[in-house]
Amino acid sequence: MKNKLLHTTIFNIPFFWVALVFCSSVLSQERSNQQNGLETYFTETRDFKNQNKINLALESLDKAAALAEDTQNSKALVDCYHKFALLYLELDKRETTIFYWDRADVILKELAYPYGNAVHKYIEATLLYDSGLFFQGIFMLNEAKRLSNDRNLLNNILLLEAKIFVSIEKFENAEVSYNSLIVNQDVFEKEYLQTQAYLGLTSLNLQNEDLEESIKNGLMALEVAEANQFTKEIFEANELLGKAYEKLEKYDLSLVYNRNLLSLKDSVFTIEKVKAESKAADKIQFEFMADEISRQDAKIEDLNESANRSEITAILTSAFLTIISLLAVSLFRNNQIKLKTNDLLQTKNRELQSARDAAIQAMEAKTNFLSTVSHELRTPLYAVTGLAHLLLEENPSQHQKEHLKSLKFSGDYLLNFINDILQINKIDADKLEPLSMEFSLKKVLADVISSLHQSAKENKTKLILDYDEDIPKHLMSDPLKISQIFMNLVGNAIKFTRGGQVEVIAKLLNREEEDVKIYFEVKDNGIGISNEQQQNIFDSFEQGSIQINREYGGTGLGLTIVKSLLGLFNSKIQLKSILGKGSSFFFELDLKSKDSIVDDLTFEITEKNYDLNDLHVLVVEDNKINQVITKKMLSKRGISCDLADNGTLAVEMTAENDYDGILMDIHMPGISGVEATIEIRKFDKDIPIIALTAISLDDSLEGFYAAGCNDVVTKPFKPDVFYQKIGENILEHKIKKSVS
Repeated sequence: MKNKLLHTTIFNIPFFWVALVFCSSVLSQERSNQQNGLETYFTETRDFKNQNKINLALESLDKAAALAEDTQNSKALVDCYHKFALLYLELDKRETTIFYWDRADVILKELAYPYGNAVHKYIEATLLYDSGLFFQGIFMLNEAKRLSNDRNLLNNILLLEAKIFVSIEKFENAEVSYNSLIVNQDVFEKEYLQTQAYLGLTSLNLQNEDLEESIKNGLMALEVAEANQFTKEIFEANELLGKAYEKLEKYDLSLVYNRNLLSLKDSVFTIEKVKAESKAADKIQFEFMADEISRQDAKIEDLNESANRSEITAILTSAFLTIISLLAVSLFRNNQIKLKTNDLLQTKNRELQSARDAAIQAMEAKTNFLSTVSHELRTPLYAVTGLAHLLLEENPSQHQKEHLKSLKFSGDYLLNFINDILQINKIDADKLEPLSMEFSLKKVLADVISSLHQSAKENKTKLILDYDEDIPKHLMSDPLKISQIFMNLVGNAIKFTRGGQVEVIAKLLNREEEDVKIYFEVKDNGIGISNEQQQNIFDSFEQGSIQINREYGGTGLGLTIVKSLLGLFNSKIQLKSILGKGSSFFFELDLKSKDSIVDDLTFEITEKNYDLNDLHVLVVEDNKINQVITKKMLSKRGISCDLADNGTLAVEMTAENDYDGILMDIHMPGISGVEATIEIRKFDKDIPIIALTAISLDDSLEGFYAAGCNDVVTKPFKPDVFYQKIGENILEHKIKKSVS
């Protein structure tokens, strides 16, 4: 008996483990099958949606939702609700979209599901975009990106971002996003995203009147859409191509695509399709509501099985009906309030958008006007200052010399006035941003004082620099803008201080590792400013009074520029002044120190006196007077030149002749100097090119260098600077070339 029992036990132990392993394998296989089933339904939903078969997409998604509920898969159920929300948005059923979005929100509150939360934010951003709340939409998309790095979701976020950028007229950002989607490697929607990107670029190019590029992208969109049966996108591509060819006045091709539209409307966008989509949508929504009621009935039946069945049933039924009635009334009232509120918000949004658009247009008009005026004024100023310089070098009589000096002074004064206005306009138009580069603060301040020394001497004013040696020698910021701030402050102090002193103070306030806070002050013992005048002294063209303006001159823009430049550094100028005793302007700057940089040997860059004889250059200039002046200035230093009236001719002459260098005007009819430089660099990478430009608001020095220019000289230029640049770039290049 004992042996028999032992035998039975030994026999049953392996059988138990085999059974356990078998059951585990069966359960694992079942879970795998369920997951595969969900993925299949999700793939079908995605494909049907992209092919504009919304009714079939809804049916596949309904099967996925049923499977998720049966298996109690909360994450899959959230995914289903999100996909329902997006599908109903395609059908323009916004209320139903919000209903499913709310259902997902309830589950997400009890669930740790980052991807689900990211999609939730993405749908919220889509609803905000649909409502015209573009900047809130961008904020929500950034929140979504922070929660998940799912590639398909990130690509769809990028697509929505591009659409928002178009709506807020950030066309360059939109173009970058669309181009990124063209080369996407999305596992699920690669072709669909490419089609959307091509369509976005087509519309963008059409809006910007780049018709050839619009047609190119439209044809690519049509090709990908037709290959993948994206019927909605095929329709849109034909529509855009018809418009593009019509604008290009190719009416025969426009007619072809417009006929395609009619054919598509008859075959794809039919009444039967709309009915089928509406029927499927309503059926699924009705079934969902019915299931909710069934679940409530099941709970009531469970309670009926307990004691006091009839009493509990009566109480629960009464309570349920009461709650449903109250809920229905509440929902109806809330919906009415919501509709009215939405109408009011949309009206206000449209009003705000119109006001914003008007303000932007006004700012752009002002910017373009000042940009054009500054350029147009600089061109004749080049003639005035250039001719004055040439005449002064030709040994004029004493009384002529006085007149010429006055003429040159007036030209320089007018140029400074234009530069001040342009500087203010650049800041107002957000064209300026502070750079971050290593520099010596002490050298910047010393250079400012040195450059203004002559002005101080003429006013019999003493300039003093009080510099704290504890300030780190190597700082990171924008030395040019800091220099501009002190040029204006110190220059202003000198102008209103005669026979006194101007002190420039720099003190270290605080230092924590690399963060440095420095206190700056420019104080004088000049005429001072009254309390009334201090209220508006930083306003444009404001100098305190008409009498001061007449006596001391100037544009009244210096302090406005200082205030605006300090705003770029998140700093604020402050003022203390007593009338008749002097003024003190002070502020603080947060900078970065770089003590790791080893001090270089100190040296001064000295200007060389170049022998420019026998150089032969090409002068590219469309203005005849400027041609004469530039040629005369070159010949005075022994430089011969050829003249080109436009960029196209400059490219041809450079290809046919051997020049030591090129002096390239930037603003010309036809192709610009930048475009001409790019063309020349295609066949001559070596020839020195110096850009000569009456630089305007939209000009970018970085753009000149990127095009291939070696250096830039702004017109009207100082002759010494002009010859120095020619020596540094053209002569030294010629010498190096001859040695090698």
